[in-house]
Amino acid sequence: MALTLETESQIYRSLRAVFGAAAHLVSLGFTVFVAVVARPGSSLFSWHPFLMSLAFSLLMTEALLAFSPESSLLRPFSRKAKVRFHWALQLLALICAGLGLAFISYNKYINGKAHFATWHSLTGLLTVLYASLQCMGGLALLYPKLIKNWTLAKLKLYHATSGMIGYLLGCASLMLGMCSLWFTTSVTGVSWYLSMLSPVLTSLVIMSQVSNAYLYRKRIQP
Repeated sequence: MALTLETESQIYRSLRAVFGAAAHLVSLGFTVFVAVVARPGSSLFSWHPFLMSLAFSLLMTEALLAFSPESSLLRPFSRKAKVRFHWALQLLALICAGLGLAFISYNKYINGKAHFATWHSLTGLLTVLYASLQCMGGLALLYPKLIKNWTLAKLKLYHATSGMIGYLLGCASLMLGMCSLWFTTSVTGVSWYLSMLSPVLTSLVIMSQVSNAYLYRKRIQP
């Protein structure tokens, strides 16, 4: 029975490693694909999809995968190094998202279009605001002594859980953006379906990672 459980555990770890590797490739491939389609620099608007995909598809995904036991690119490094890498990528993602929001807002302003009039724009705004608060909340993990009556383990649990929610918001915003007139005109057929599957795959990998690291472990504790 012990051998069976060990074998089953090994299978699960192998599957998580495979899907984690796929998440690395998909997040990079999707960002490159959007860059090719948008051609950043060709217009003011072109910077918006490029920066948002860079922020929420590549940088934020890699920031979270840094803590994956099976597929992290920083497995040989210490926990402290992973935390610094996570913070650097999250900060870069927030900067890119803020710039992407600024570009699209200014583009709408000079073209006389309404601001935040679609589900995509509202979800995108909510995601940027949420990511800002999440980064501020992460300071509690760097300086846990500033938060009294909260254990470090509990802070990590809440930060990871709220971070997963923020990541899912980012993926939802990307998927709504792929339903926009610009994207559906530029990308059609199989390419569009594959693009839609990209944030779905990465979100499933991230949810599995957080659940196994925090939520499932907390549930089985006596």
